[in-house]
Amino acid sequence: MNLNNILPAIIADNELHARWLNTLSLMENTGARKISASEDPVTVTYIILKHAAEEHRHAFYLKKQIEKTGTDCHTYADEYLVASAYSKYYLNMLDVEVCRYLKKDLHLAGKELRFAAYLLVTYAIEVRADELYPIYQDALDNAGSKINVKSIILEEEGHLEEMVNQLQKFSPQWQLHADKAVKMETRLFNDWVVALSKEVN
Repeated sequence: MNLNNILPAIIADNELHARWLNTLSLMENTGARKISASEDPVTVTYIILKHAAEEHRHAFYLKKQIEKTGTDCHTYADEYLVASAYSKYYLNMLDVEVCRYLKKDLHLAGKELRFAAYLLVTYAIEVRADELYPIYQDALDNAGSKINVKSIILEEEGHLEEMVNQLQKFSPQWQLHADKAVKMETRLFNDWVVALSKEVN
């Protein structure tokens, strides 16, 4: 089952929809925290600060949208999420796998490893966001929902462009490394969708 089939069922159930929004908020917040954790205290750039701030804002915006469902999701506790274990595992595991690849194949360590992991993990997530949010918005439009994620779609498109610019400076072989990260992310994402479909059904 893919998201095109899952999302209408989620949107049709206010309680489930609230937990879905909360899950997306959790993921955006996790991404923002990972970006902040990768920052060098001295050499952190404007782009990295901007990106972390925007991911935090997305997490807040998605939380705010929950109000329109008439349901409360006070925290990121498991009962307020969809497929909670996989939702938490997905980004963390992507981080672990990318770091493993960078250590083994590029022999990176320390702040170089942290920065390279930030670039590759974020790139893979932005590629996914550029696919996921428009699919979600289409499903919201089809359902006539009051909820919308159009502002997130616009910012995520800008993020992907910024990540490509940073990756081009990082390595002449950036596309090869980025493709490996995307392959890792695709496998983890597909597992997450399977977990979502089990919970929705």
